[in-house]
Amino acid sequence: MRVLLRRQELSTVCEEARCPNLGECFSRGTATFMLLGDRCTRRCAYCSVTTARPLAPDPGEPLRVAEAASSLGLRYVVLTSVDRDDLPDGGARHFAETVHAVRDRLPLAKVEVLTPDFGGDREALRVVLAAAPEVFNHNIETVPRLFPALRPQGGYRLSLDVLAAARRMRPGQVTKSGIMVGLGETDDEVIDVLRDLRSAGVEIVTIGQYLRPTRRHAPVDRHLTPAAFRRLEEAARGIGFPTVYSGVFVRSSFNAEEVFEAH
Repeated sequence: MRVLLRRQELSTVCEEARCPNLGECFSRGTATFMLLGDRCTRRCAYCSVTTARPLAPDPGEPLRVAEAASSLGLRYVVLTSVDRDDLPDGGARHFAETVHAVRDRLPLAKVEVLTPDFGGDREALRVVLAAAPEVFNHNIETVPRLFPALRPQGGYRLSLDVLAAARRMRPGQVTKSGIMVGLGETDDEVIDVLRDLRSAGVEIVTIGQYLRPTRRHAPVDRHLTPAAFRRLEEAARGIGFPTVYSGVFVRSSFNAEEVFEAH
């Protein structure tokens, strides 16, 4: 996997975000492709992706992602990106071009996009949705009280609005979001977020344990037990989510194909 990715000059969120599931996913021949380089314009307190001045978008990247997905024989392709607040459309056109390139090479594959908030730009969102991904994913990540400290360049209400707008713009679009626990939130706050996500039309939700990537990042406030994750799953289903994936090592794009098939 590493040889293939380096040969194609591709980044993955698996590596850049130091995902604990990297070994399992790479050993199964799957990965989440991270578009638009490995330098993010935002600095979230929980994320290990490098914050720096990004390079110009690489016009050859969509085709290389499609070639890598084809080489791996993927049936389900997950595309995410760094935040690119330096670009007029936040990278939306690049997302769309990559979806089209993947479909050209793998016409039977399903595609999930895990996008930034695009600063709330509805035209950027429209461009991505016009590429018709099977799943539109945007992670809420944490509770509103912690947004100023953990996601200072984002906004809780903004993220909810993006998810709700995706449903309005493309009726029938499957939407997905994820939240981490262990950053200082309470269970009641998590349940309030779940209610907000469901009200925004989100159908698939993931709930996972925050693990501190380095000492420079936000500390872990608590470690939930498997039983606690089951209780959160039960609460989410009680709120009305048809599909819930909750557990210690759950990440937004981990086992994404299986989660979608269970939907």
